Amino acid sequence: MKVIGCTVGPLQENCWLVVDESAGEAVIVDPGDEPDRLIALVEASGARLTGIWLTHAHVDHVGAVPALMRHFNVPLALHPDDRPLYDRAPSLGQMYGMRIEPLPEPTVSLAEGDVLTVGALRFTVAHLPGHAPGHVAFVGDDIALVGDVVFAGSIGRTDLPLCDPAAMRRSLERVALWPSQTTLYPGHGPSTTIGRELASNPFLSGAARPVGS
Repeated sequence: MKVIGCTVGPLQENCWLVVDESAGEAVIVDPGDEPDRLIALVEASGARLTGIWLTHAHVDHVGAVPALMRHFNVPLALHPDDRPLYDRAPSLGQMYGMRIEPLPEPTVSLAEGDVLTVGALRFTVAHLPGHAPGHVAFVGDDIALVGDVVFAGSIGRTDLPLCDPAAMRRSLERVALWPSQTTLYPGHGPSTTIGRELASNPFLSGAARPVGS
């Protein structure tokens, strides 16, 4: 397995390409902006793109979806609780100076415990609301693509529309129980591990609480 990151857009969002090299298949997670760069990233990998997975539908995570769907014509996966954010993304994007096309209809409705595959790789969907109502993580063998639930040293905001600080606290308590060797690939900033965050991130250790909780 190979996980390739590409930081895009004015909010410096991390898009991740997950590749099963033996199968020659890949999925792209949270294509937030700069679609030409992301298309080139997929094509440079030599793998066939089989899906687009969204951890959540904030504008900085979905901006390149229309162009990628046109180019690759693959299934698009989103948790239904994030449809209000997803449907409003083009108008909300204007607040950040981002031009977002009307977004295509998601084709896969994610739910807690779903298993998604790319080649022989398996990822379980963990519903982790708080930063967004339909926020999920994709949890594989010793890795997790966690979107904006937890960052290296911090967490996603809980003071935006549809955030829920109490739900975020419960989600962090759940993440803290993952194996310490689990590598986290977040929506912003560098990758990290559960063990590192338990030792240094006050939100994951429980020493600090999300804003509003």
